[in-house]
Amino acid sequence: MQSSNQKEISHLSKIRVRFTETDPLGIVWHGNYIQYFEDGREAFGRHHGISYLDQKKHNFSTPIVKSTCEHKLPLRYGDVAEIKTTYIDSPAAKMIFKYEIYNPDGEVVCIGETVQVFVELEGELSLVIPEFFLKWKKKVGLINE
Repeated sequence: MQSSNQKEISHLSKIRVRFTETDPLGIVWHGNYIQYFEDGREAFGRHHGISYLDQKKHNFSTPIVKSTCEHKLPLRYGDVAEIKTTYIDSPAAKMIFKYEIYNPDGEVVCIGETVQVFVELEGELSLVIPEFFLKWKKKVGLINE
């Protein structure tokens, strides 16, 4: 359960379900929801100035070390789905994102979470929050200083 002092920021994006993402019945194959999480995370990063390219400029990548996905309802070929991507602030050197995917009727079809860690491009895991990420957290109001 999220504590009341935990801060978060979100972004809404949309995707259209493509034919190649569905099974023979026209229903989205379950593995594609992880890709939709990625689509939402990339849109979040571009919108909030913390994209993978921004991270790379500071000599970091952020590989996923954990992902969860719970399916509630199906999406179908041609549906336009909305992805709500929420960054959950943490004092640790990691990025936590929660996802909610909605069908065209506004019903939740899938929820999930990913956890990413900071790795220097040379391969060294960062055990402290990188300076560029602290600056980003201040810029978006997650840290007061």
